[in-house]
Amino acid sequence: MIRQTQMMLSNHADLYDILIPSNHILRQLKELVDFSFVNEMLHGAYTHDNGRPAYRPEMMFKYLFLKNMYDLSDRDLVDRCRTDLAFKFFLGLAPEDDVIDPTSLTKFRKLRIKDDSIMDELIKKSLQIAMENGIRLSHTMIVDSTHTETRYGVKSAREYLLDVCKTLREKVYAVDESMHDRMPSKPDMQKMAMYETAVEYCRAVAETVKAQPHLMFRQDISESLNLLEENIEDVNEELEMSKDQDARIGHKTADTAFFGYKTHIAMTPERIITAAVVTSGEKADGKQTQELIEKMNDNGIPVEAVVGDGAYSEKEIIEYINSNNIKLVSKLSKTVTEGNRKNELDHQFTYNKDAKMYVCPQGHMAVKKATTGKNDPNRPTRESYFFDVTKCRNCPLKDKCGFKDTQKSKTYNVTIEMSPIHAEYQAKQETQEYRDLAHARYKIEARNAELKNRHGYGHTTYTGLHGMTLQAAVSIFVVNVKRINTLLHDKNQGKQNS
Repeated sequence: MIRQTQMMLSNHADLYDILIPSNHILRQLKELVDFSFVNEMLHGAYTHDNGRPAYRPEMMFKYLFLKNMYDLSDRDLVDRCRTDLAFKFFLGLAPEDDVIDPTSLTKFRKLRIKDDSIMDELIKKSLQIAMENGIRLSHTMIVDSTHTETRYGVKSAREYLLDVCKTLREKVYAVDESMHDRMPSKPDMQKMAMYETAVEYCRAVAETVKAQPHLMFRQDISESLNLLEENIEDVNEELEMSKDQDARIGHKTADTAFFGYKTHIAMTPERIITAAVVTSGEKADGKQTQELIEKMNDNGIPVEAVVGDGAYSEKEIIEYINSNNIKLVSKLSKTVTEGNRKNELDHQFTYNKDAKMYVCPQGHMAVKKATTGKNDPNRPTRESYFFDVTKCRNCPLKDKCGFKDTQKSKTYNVTIEMSPIHAEYQAKQETQEYRDLAHARYKIEARNAELKNRHGYGHTTYTGLHGMTLQAAVSIFVVNVKRINTLLHDKNQGKQNS
Protein backbone atom coordinates (compact mmCIF):
# COMPACT_ATOMS: atom_id res chain seq x y z
CA MET A 1 0.00 0.00 0.00
CA ILE A 2 1.28 3.48 -0.90
CA ARG A 3 0.75 6.52 1.29
CA GLN A 4 -1.87 8.87 -0.01
CA THR A 5 -0.90 12.42 -0.88
CA GLN A 6 -4.24 13.96 -1.81
CA MET A 7 -5.05 17.05 0.17
CA MET A 8 -6.94 16.21 3.36
CA LEU A 9 -10.00 18.12 4.50
CA SER A 10 -8.70 21.03 6.50
CA ASN A 11 -10.13 23.99 8.34
CA HIS A 12 -7.24 26.02 6.91
CA ALA A 13 -7.53 25.06 3.22
CA ASP A 14 -9.14 28.45 2.44
CA LEU A 15 -5.73 30.03 3.09
CA TYR A 16 -4.63 28.78 -0.31
CA ASP A 17 -7.41 30.68 -2.09
CA ILE A 18 -6.75 33.80 -0.03
CA LEU A 19 -2.94 33.92 -0.18
CA ILE A 20 -1.95 32.24 -3.47
CA PRO A 21 -3.09 34.35 -6.44
CA SER A 22 -4.33 32.80 -9.67
CA ASN A 23 -1.25 34.02 -11.55
CA HIS A 24 1.24 32.38 -9.16
CA ILE A 25 3.51 30.11 -11.22
CA LEU A 26 3.07 27.09 -8.92
CA ARG A 27 -0.73 27.38 -9.03
CA GLN A 28 -0.58 27.55 -12.82
CA LEU A 29 1.78 24.56 -13.12
CA LYS A 30 -0.32 22.51 -10.71
CA GLU A 31 -3.35 23.14 -12.94
CA LEU A 32 -1.36 22.47 -16.12
CA VAL A 33 0.32 19.17 -15.19
CA ASP A 34 -1.31 16.04 -13.80
CA PHE A 35 1.68 14.56 -12.00
CA SER A 36 -0.06 11.22 -11.40
CA PHE A 37 1.72 9.90 -14.51
CA VAL A 38 4.82 9.51 -12.33
CA ASN A 39 3.07 6.77 -10.28
CA GLU A 40 2.73 4.60 -13.37
CA MET A 41 6.19 5.47 -14.67
CA LEU A 42 7.88 4.32 -11.43
CA HIS A 43 5.40 1.57 -10.54
CA GLY A 44 8.00 -1.17 -10.92
CA ALA A 45 10.45 0.51 -8.55
CA TYR A 46 8.30 -0.22 -5.49
CA THR A 47 7.41 -3.38 -3.59
CA HIS A 48 3.72 -3.13 -2.79
CA ASP A 49 3.14 -6.12 -0.51
CA ASN A 50 5.73 -5.71 2.23
CA GLY A 51 7.69 -3.11 4.17
CA ARG A 52 6.57 0.29 5.38
CA PRO A 53 4.20 2.21 3.11
CA ALA A 54 6.10 4.57 0.83
CA TYR A 55 5.27 8.10 -0.18
CA ARG A 56 3.64 8.13 -3.59
CA PRO A 57 6.20 8.66 -6.40
CA GLU A 58 4.04 11.58 -7.55
CA MET A 59 4.72 13.54 -4.38
CA MET A 60 8.44 12.68 -4.30
CA PHE A 61 8.81 13.78 -7.90
CA LYS A 62 7.09 17.07 -7.06
CA TYR A 63 9.76 17.64 -4.40
CA LEU A 64 12.45 17.05 -7.06
CA PHE A 65 10.59 19.43 -9.36
CA LEU A 66 10.61 22.20 -6.73
CA LYS A 67 14.25 21.51 -5.84
CA ASN A 68 15.26 22.00 -9.46
CA MET A 69 12.92 24.90 -10.20
CA TYR A 70 14.26 26.96 -7.28
CA ASP A 71 17.81 25.49 -7.21
CA LEU A 72 17.72 24.40 -3.55
CA SER A 73 19.59 21.80 -1.52
CA ASP A 74 17.53 18.93 -0.12
CA ARG A 75 17.47 20.43 3.36
CA ASP A 76 16.67 23.96 2.21
CA LEU A 77 13.92 22.54 0.01
CA VAL A 78 12.29 20.73 2.92
CA ASP A 79 12.60 23.81 5.14
CA ARG A 80 10.96 25.92 2.44
CA CYS A 81 8.17 23.37 1.97
CA ARG A 82 7.46 23.47 5.69
CA THR A 83 6.79 27.23 5.74
CA ASP A 84 5.88 28.25 2.18
CA LEU A 85 2.15 27.80 1.50
CA ALA A 86 2.66 27.92 -2.27
CA PHE A 87 5.03 24.94 -2.00
CA LYS A 88 2.56 23.01 0.16
CA PHE A 89 -0.27 23.79 -2.23
CA PHE A 90 1.79 22.53 -5.17
CA LEU A 91 2.61 19.32 -3.25
CA GLY A 92 -1.06 18.71 -2.48
CA LEU A 93 -0.67 19.06 1.30
CA ALA A 94 -2.95 20.78 3.77
CA PRO A 95 -1.45 23.91 5.39
CA GLU A 96 -0.96 22.10 8.70
CA ASP A 97 0.55 18.92 7.18
CA ASP A 98 4.15 18.03 7.91
CA VAL A 99 6.70 17.43 5.15
CA ILE A 100 9.19 14.66 4.41
CA ASP A 101 12.60 14.16 5.95
CA PRO A 102 15.40 15.22 3.54
CA THR A 103 16.82 11.69 3.60
CA SER A 104 13.61 10.40 1.99
CA LEU A 105 14.38 12.47 -1.10
CA THR A 106 17.92 11.10 -1.25
CA LYS A 107 16.63 7.52 -1.06
CA PHE A 108 13.99 8.23 -3.71
CA ARG A 109 16.64 9.43 -6.17
CA LYS A 110 19.09 6.63 -5.51
CA LEU A 111 16.78 3.66 -4.91
CA ARG A 112 13.69 4.38 -7.02
CA ILE A 113 15.01 6.15 -10.12
CA LYS A 114 17.52 3.74 -11.62
CA ASP A 115 16.49 3.74 -15.27
CA ASP A 116 18.15 6.35 -17.49
CA SER A 117 15.15 6.23 -19.81
CA ILE A 118 13.42 8.62 -17.39
CA MET A 119 14.86 11.55 -19.37
CA ASP A 120 13.25 10.41 -22.62
CA GLU A 121 9.99 9.61 -20.82
CA LEU A 122 9.79 13.04 -19.16
CA ILE A 123 10.57 14.85 -22.42
CA LYS A 124 7.91 12.82 -24.21
CA LYS A 125 5.42 13.61 -21.43
CA SER A 126 6.10 17.34 -21.65
CA LEU A 127 5.55 17.26 -25.42
CA GLN A 128 2.28 15.39 -24.84
CA ILE A 129 1.17 18.14 -22.43
CA ALA A 130 1.98 20.76 -25.08
CA MET A 131 -0.01 18.96 -27.78
CA GLU A 132 -2.98 18.30 -25.49
CA ASN A 133 -3.16 22.05 -24.85
CA GLY A 134 -3.21 22.93 -28.53
CA ILE A 135 0.42 24.02 -28.89
CA ARG A 136 1.70 23.19 -32.36
CA LEU A 137 5.42 22.54 -32.57
CA SER A 138 7.51 23.28 -35.65
CA HIS A 139 9.37 20.50 -37.43
CA THR A 140 12.65 22.42 -37.26
CA MET A 141 15.24 20.99 -34.84
CA ILE A 142 17.70 23.50 -33.34
CA VAL A 143 20.70 21.70 -31.86
CA ASP A 144 23.50 22.62 -29.48
CA SER A 145 25.30 21.26 -26.44
CA THR A 146 25.80 22.75 -22.98
CA HIS A 147 28.40 21.66 -20.44
CA THR A 148 27.97 20.94 -16.74
CA GLU A 149 30.93 20.88 -14.38
CA THR A 150 30.99 18.16 -11.75
CA ARG A 151 30.66 19.54 -8.24
CA TYR A 152 33.81 17.67 -7.25
CA GLY A 153 35.82 19.06 -10.17
CA VAL A 154 39.17 17.36 -10.28
CA LYS A 155 39.16 17.24 -6.48
CA SER A 156 38.37 14.17 -4.48
CA ALA A 157 35.12 13.95 -2.55
CA ARG A 158 37.15 14.41 0.66
CA GLU A 159 38.79 17.59 -0.66
CA TYR A 160 35.46 18.99 -1.77
CA LEU A 161 33.90 18.17 1.61
CA LEU A 162 36.69 20.00 3.45
CA ASP A 163 36.25 23.02 1.14
CA VAL A 164 32.55 23.15 2.01
CA CYS A 165 33.43 22.88 5.69
CA LYS A 166 35.97 25.71 5.35
CA THR A 167 33.37 27.95 3.71
CA LEU A 168 30.98 27.35 6.61
CA ARG A 169 33.66 28.15 9.20
CA GLU A 170 34.59 31.38 7.42
CA LYS A 171 30.95 32.53 7.42
CA VAL A 172 30.66 31.70 11.11
CA TYR A 173 33.86 33.58 12.03
CA ALA A 174 32.69 36.64 10.09
CA VAL A 175 29.67 36.81 12.42
CA ASP A 176 31.26 35.65 15.68
CA GLU A 177 35.05 35.59 16.05
CA SER A 178 34.76 33.88 19.44
CA MET A 179 33.71 30.71 17.58
CA HIS A 180 37.40 30.15 16.78
CA ASP A 181 37.80 28.82 20.33
CA ARG A 182 34.64 26.66 20.26
CA MET A 183 35.28 24.82 17.00
CA PRO A 184 36.64 21.25 17.23
CA SER A 185 40.38 20.87 16.88
CA LYS A 186 41.47 20.12 13.35
CA PRO A 187 43.38 16.80 13.02
CA ASP A 188 46.87 16.90 11.51
CA MET A 189 47.25 16.61 7.74
CA GLN A 190 48.24 12.94 7.83
CA LYS A 191 45.08 11.92 9.69
CA MET A 192 42.91 14.30 7.68
CA ALA A 193 43.95 12.46 4.52
CA MET A 194 41.67 9.60 5.61
CA TYR A 195 38.03 9.86 4.55
CA GLU A 196 36.72 8.69 7.91
CA THR A 197 38.69 11.34 9.82
CA ALA A 198 37.61 14.12 7.46
CA VAL A 199 33.95 13.10 7.76
CA GLU A 200 34.20 12.91 11.58
CA TYR A 201 35.77 16.38 11.74
CA CYS A 202 33.19 17.95 9.41
CA ARG A 203 30.35 16.37 11.36
CA ALA A 204 31.78 17.83 14.60
CA VAL A 205 31.94 21.30 12.98
CA ALA A 206 28.32 20.96 11.85
CA GLU A 207 27.12 19.95 15.32
CA THR A 208 29.03 22.85 16.90
CA VAL A 209 27.38 25.38 14.60
CA LYS A 210 23.92 23.86 15.09
CA ALA A 211 24.29 24.33 18.85
CA GLN A 212 24.54 28.13 18.44
CA PRO A 213 21.03 29.64 18.06
CA HIS A 214 22.40 33.09 17.21
CA LEU A 215 24.15 31.63 14.16
CA MET A 216 21.31 29.46 12.96
CA PHE A 217 19.10 32.53 12.47
CA ARG A 218 21.35 33.62 9.59
CA GLN A 219 20.23 32.21 6.25
CA ASP A 220 23.72 32.16 4.67
CA ILE A 221 25.08 30.08 7.55
CA SER A 222 22.12 27.68 7.68
CA GLU A 223 22.36 27.10 3.92
CA SER A 224 26.11 26.39 4.14
CA LEU A 225 25.44 24.03 7.04
CA ASN A 226 22.79 22.17 5.03
CA LEU A 227 25.20 21.82 2.10
CA LEU A 228 27.89 20.44 4.43
CA GLU A 229 25.55 17.87 5.99
CA GLU A 230 24.29 16.81 2.57
CA ASN A 231 27.87 16.20 1.40
CA ILE A 232 28.70 14.29 4.57
CA GLU A 233 25.90 11.88 3.70
CA ASP A 234 27.14 11.53 0.10
CA VAL A 235 30.73 10.87 1.14
CA ASN A 236 29.58 8.37 3.76
CA GLU A 237 27.85 6.38 1.03
CA GLU A 238 30.80 6.53 -1.37
CA LEU A 239 33.99 6.45 0.70
CA GLU A 240 35.87 4.85 -2.18
CA MET A 241 35.07 7.66 -4.63
CA SER A 242 38.15 9.74 -5.45
CA LYS A 243 36.19 11.90 -7.89
CA ASP A 244 33.23 11.65 -10.23
CA GLN A 245 34.30 8.51 -12.09
CA ASP A 246 32.15 9.11 -15.18
CA ALA A 247 33.11 12.76 -15.70
CA ARG A 248 35.76 13.71 -18.25
CA ILE A 249 37.73 16.80 -19.22
CA GLY A 250 36.09 18.82 -21.98
CA HIS A 251 37.30 21.99 -23.68
CA LYS A 252 35.36 25.22 -24.16
CA THR A 253 38.23 27.05 -25.86
CA ALA A 254 41.94 26.43 -26.42
CA ASP A 255 42.68 27.93 -23.01
CA THR A 256 39.71 26.84 -20.89
CA ALA A 257 38.58 23.38 -19.89
CA PHE A 258 35.97 21.83 -17.59
CA PHE A 259 35.61 18.51 -15.81
CA GLY A 260 32.13 17.11 -16.18
CA TYR A 261 29.45 16.33 -18.74
CA LYS A 262 27.75 17.56 -21.89
CA THR A 263 24.05 17.61 -22.62
CA HIS A 264 23.30 17.59 -26.34
CA ILE A 265 19.92 19.27 -26.80
CA ALA A 266 17.35 19.43 -29.61
CA MET A 267 14.69 22.16 -29.46
CA THR A 268 11.97 23.60 -31.68
CA PRO A 269 11.72 27.34 -32.48
CA GLU A 270 8.93 27.48 -29.86
CA ARG A 271 11.75 26.91 -27.31
CA ILE A 272 10.52 23.52 -26.17
CA ILE A 273 13.18 20.81 -25.82
CA THR A 274 12.23 17.75 -27.87
CA ALA A 275 15.21 15.41 -27.29
CA ALA A 276 18.47 15.21 -25.35
CA VAL A 277 21.55 13.01 -24.98
CA VAL A 278 23.89 13.17 -21.97
CA THR A 279 27.56 12.27 -22.43
CA SER A 280 30.84 12.75 -20.60
CA GLY A 281 32.56 16.08 -21.21
CA GLU A 282 35.10 15.09 -23.83
CA LYS A 283 32.54 14.01 -26.45
CA ALA A 284 32.52 16.20 -29.55
CA ASP A 285 29.46 18.24 -30.53
CA GLY A 286 27.58 16.94 -33.53
CA LYS A 287 28.21 13.22 -33.06
CA GLN A 288 24.78 12.77 -31.45
CA THR A 289 22.85 14.43 -34.29
CA GLN A 290 21.40 11.20 -35.68
CA GLU A 291 20.29 10.03 -32.24
CA LEU A 292 18.62 13.39 -31.53
CA ILE A 293 16.77 13.29 -34.86
CA GLU A 294 15.56 9.74 -34.18
CA LYS A 295 14.39 10.67 -30.68
CA MET A 296 12.52 13.72 -31.92
CA ASN A 297 10.84 11.62 -34.62
CA ASP A 298 9.89 9.00 -32.01
CA ASN A 299 8.33 11.78 -29.92
CA GLY A 300 5.90 12.53 -32.72
CA ILE A 301 7.65 15.54 -34.26
CA PRO A 302 9.10 14.62 -37.68
CA VAL A 303 12.29 16.55 -38.36
CA GLU A 304 12.30 18.56 -41.59
CA ALA A 305 15.24 20.88 -40.88
CA VAL A 306 18.25 20.93 -38.54
CA VAL A 307 19.82 24.21 -37.40
CA GLY A 308 23.19 24.19 -35.64
CA ASP A 309 26.69 25.65 -35.57
CA GLY A 310 29.76 24.43 -37.44
CA ALA A 311 30.02 21.23 -35.43
CA TYR A 312 26.97 19.89 -37.26
CA SER A 313 28.37 20.16 -40.79
CA GLU A 314 30.62 17.11 -40.80
CA LYS A 315 30.48 14.95 -43.89
CA GLU A 316 28.81 11.99 -42.09
CA ILE A 317 26.08 14.27 -40.70
CA ILE A 318 25.36 15.82 -44.09
CA GLU A 319 25.18 12.37 -45.70
CA TYR A 320 22.70 11.11 -43.06
CA ILE A 321 20.56 14.25 -43.28
CA ASN A 322 20.51 14.18 -47.09
CA SER A 323 19.48 10.51 -47.10
CA ASN A 324 16.47 11.44 -44.93
CA ASN A 325 15.45 14.48 -47.01
CA ILE A 326 16.17 16.91 -44.17
CA LYS A 327 17.46 20.46 -44.64
CA LEU A 328 20.67 21.31 -42.74
CA VAL A 329 21.54 24.86 -41.70
CA SER A 330 25.02 24.91 -40.19
CA LYS A 331 27.97 27.17 -40.79
CA LEU A 332 30.39 25.14 -42.86
CA SER A 333 33.37 24.20 -40.73
CA LYS A 334 36.79 23.24 -41.99
CA THR A 335 36.69 19.76 -43.54
CA VAL A 336 39.49 17.27 -43.66
CA THR A 337 40.52 14.12 -45.46
CA GLU A 338 42.28 11.99 -42.89
CA GLY A 339 44.19 9.69 -45.23
CA ASN A 340 45.99 6.63 -43.88
CA ARG A 341 45.79 5.93 -40.17
CA LYS A 342 48.22 3.82 -38.18
CA ASN A 343 45.80 2.40 -35.59
CA GLU A 344 42.17 2.29 -34.53
CA LEU A 345 42.47 5.15 -32.00
CA ASP A 346 43.54 7.60 -34.73
CA HIS A 347 39.93 7.60 -35.93
CA GLN A 348 38.74 8.71 -32.47
CA PHE A 349 40.50 12.08 -32.48
CA THR A 350 37.84 14.81 -32.63
CA TYR A 351 37.97 18.44 -33.73
CA ASN A 352 36.95 21.09 -31.19
CA LYS A 353 35.38 23.90 -33.21
CA ASP A 354 35.67 26.48 -30.40
CA ALA A 355 39.33 25.85 -29.60
CA LYS A 356 40.19 25.03 -33.26
CA MET A 357 42.26 22.12 -32.03
CA TYR A 358 42.04 18.33 -32.10
CA VAL A 359 41.34 16.36 -28.92
CA CYS A 360 42.69 12.84 -28.40
CA PRO A 361 40.50 9.90 -27.25
CA GLN A 362 41.68 10.43 -23.66
CA GLY A 363 40.37 14.03 -23.71
CA HIS A 364 43.69 15.90 -23.98
CA MET A 365 43.79 18.84 -26.40
CA ALA A 366 46.64 19.59 -28.78
CA VAL A 367 48.89 22.39 -27.53
CA LYS A 368 49.86 23.80 -30.94
CA LYS A 369 49.56 23.23 -34.67
CA ALA A 370 51.65 23.77 -37.78
CA THR A 371 50.44 24.21 -41.38
CA THR A 372 52.29 23.28 -44.56
CA GLY A 373 51.37 23.69 -48.24
CA LYS A 374 48.95 26.54 -47.60
CA ASN A 375 50.47 28.76 -50.30
CA ASP A 376 51.46 26.03 -52.73
CA PRO A 377 48.72 25.31 -55.31
CA ASN A 378 50.48 22.10 -56.34
CA ARG A 379 50.19 20.38 -52.97
CA PRO A 380 47.32 19.98 -50.48
CA THR A 381 47.29 21.90 -47.23
CA ARG A 382 48.43 19.72 -44.33
CA GLU A 383 48.00 20.47 -40.63
CA SER A 384 49.95 18.84 -37.81
CA TYR A 385 48.57 19.03 -34.29
CA PHE A 386 51.11 18.59 -31.47
CA PHE A 387 50.25 17.05 -28.09
CA ASP A 388 51.97 17.35 -24.71
CA VAL A 389 54.23 14.27 -24.51
CA THR A 390 54.39 14.48 -20.70
CA LYS A 391 50.67 13.61 -20.69
CA CYS A 392 51.16 10.97 -23.39
CA ARG A 393 53.79 9.16 -21.30
CA ASN A 394 51.29 8.73 -18.45
CA CYS A 395 48.27 8.04 -20.63
CA PRO A 396 46.48 4.67 -20.13
CA LEU A 397 45.84 4.54 -23.91
CA LYS A 398 49.45 5.08 -25.02
CA ASP A 399 50.00 1.45 -26.08
CA LYS A 400 46.87 1.43 -28.26
CA CYS A 401 47.83 4.85 -29.57
CA GLY A 402 51.28 3.59 -30.58
CA PHE A 403 53.13 6.12 -28.41
CA LYS A 404 56.59 5.19 -27.14
CA ASP A 405 58.12 6.75 -24.03
CA THR A 406 61.23 7.62 -26.05
CA GLN A 407 59.27 9.81 -28.47
CA LYS A 408 59.97 13.53 -28.27
CA SER A 409 56.73 14.53 -29.96
CA LYS A 410 53.21 13.27 -30.66
CA THR A 411 51.31 14.64 -33.64
CA TYR A 412 48.01 14.09 -35.37
CA ASN A 413 48.05 15.01 -39.06
CA VAL A 414 45.16 15.98 -41.34
CA THR A 415 44.87 17.06 -44.95
CA ILE A 416 42.47 19.93 -45.71
CA GLU A 417 40.18 19.27 -48.64
CA MET A 418 36.67 20.33 -49.64
CA SER A 419 34.62 17.24 -50.44
CA PRO A 420 31.98 17.29 -53.23
CA ILE A 421 29.18 16.90 -50.68
CA HIS A 422 30.43 19.98 -48.80
CA ALA A 423 30.71 21.99 -52.02
CA GLU A 424 27.09 21.17 -52.81
CA TYR A 425 26.04 22.04 -49.27
CA GLN A 426 27.93 25.35 -49.37
CA ALA A 427 25.86 26.44 -52.39
CA LYS A 428 22.62 25.71 -50.51
CA GLN A 429 23.68 27.90 -47.59
CA GLU A 430 23.53 30.98 -49.82
CA THR A 431 19.75 30.71 -50.39
CA GLN A 432 17.27 32.95 -48.55
CA GLU A 433 15.42 29.90 -47.16
CA TYR A 434 18.52 28.75 -45.31
CA ARG A 435 19.29 32.23 -44.05
CA ASP A 436 15.78 32.52 -42.60
CA LEU A 437 16.12 29.18 -40.81
CA ALA A 438 19.52 30.18 -39.41
CA HIS A 439 17.99 33.15 -37.55
CA ALA A 440 16.36 30.75 -35.06
CA ARG A 441 19.61 29.37 -33.69
CA TYR A 442 20.03 32.03 -30.97
CA LYS A 443 16.98 30.63 -29.17
CA ILE A 444 18.76 27.48 -27.99
CA GLU A 445 21.60 29.55 -26.51
CA ALA A 446 19.00 31.42 -24.44
CA ARG A 447 17.53 28.11 -23.30
CA ASN A 448 20.98 26.83 -22.24
CA ALA A 449 21.53 30.05 -20.29
CA GLU A 450 18.22 29.57 -18.46
CA LEU A 451 19.16 26.02 -17.50
CA LYS A 452 22.43 27.22 -16.00
CA ASN A 453 21.47 30.55 -14.46
CA ARG A 454 18.04 29.67 -13.02
CA HIS A 455 18.15 25.92 -12.50
CA GLY A 456 21.71 25.22 -11.35
CA TYR A 457 22.72 23.35 -14.51
CA GLY A 458 26.21 24.83 -14.46
CA HIS A 459 27.27 22.25 -11.85
CA THR A 460 26.15 18.70 -11.17
CA THR A 461 23.73 18.06 -8.35
CA TYR A 462 24.55 14.34 -8.16
CA THR A 463 27.51 12.17 -9.18
CA GLY A 464 28.01 9.82 -12.10
CA LEU A 465 26.50 9.67 -15.58
CA HIS A 466 23.23 8.32 -14.16
CA GLY A 467 23.05 11.23 -11.70
CA MET A 468 23.70 13.70 -14.51
CA THR A 469 20.97 12.07 -16.61
CA LEU A 470 18.51 12.41 -13.71
CA GLN A 471 19.44 16.07 -13.28
CA ALA A 472 18.95 16.62 -17.01
CA ALA A 473 15.60 14.81 -16.96
CA VAL A 474 14.08 16.95 -14.20
CA SER A 475 15.68 20.20 -15.45
CA ILE A 476 14.36 19.75 -18.99
CA PHE A 477 10.90 18.79 -17.74
CA VAL A 478 10.82 21.93 -15.56
CA VAL A 479 11.85 24.35 -18.32
CA ASN A 480 9.50 22.67 -20.79
CA VAL A 481 6.38 22.95 -18.64
CA LYS A 482 7.30 26.51 -17.71
CA ARG A 483 7.57 27.35 -21.40
CA ILE A 484 4.28 25.60 -22.18
CA ASN A 485 2.62 27.63 -19.44
CA THR A 486 4.02 30.85 -20.94
CA LEU A 487 2.85 29.94 -24.45
CA LEU A 488 -0.67 29.19 -23.14
CA HIS A 489 -0.75 32.49 -21.24
CA ASP A 490 0.32 34.41 -24.38
CA LYS A 491 -2.26 32.49 -26.42
CA ASN A 492 -5.06 33.37 -23.98
CA GLN A 493 -3.95 37.00 -23.85
CA GLY A 494 -4.13 37.12 -27.63
CA LYS A 495 -7.70 35.81 -27.57
CA GLN A 496 -8.74 38.42 -24.99
CA ASN A 497 -7.21 41.24 -27.01
CA SER A 498 -8.78 40.13 -30.30
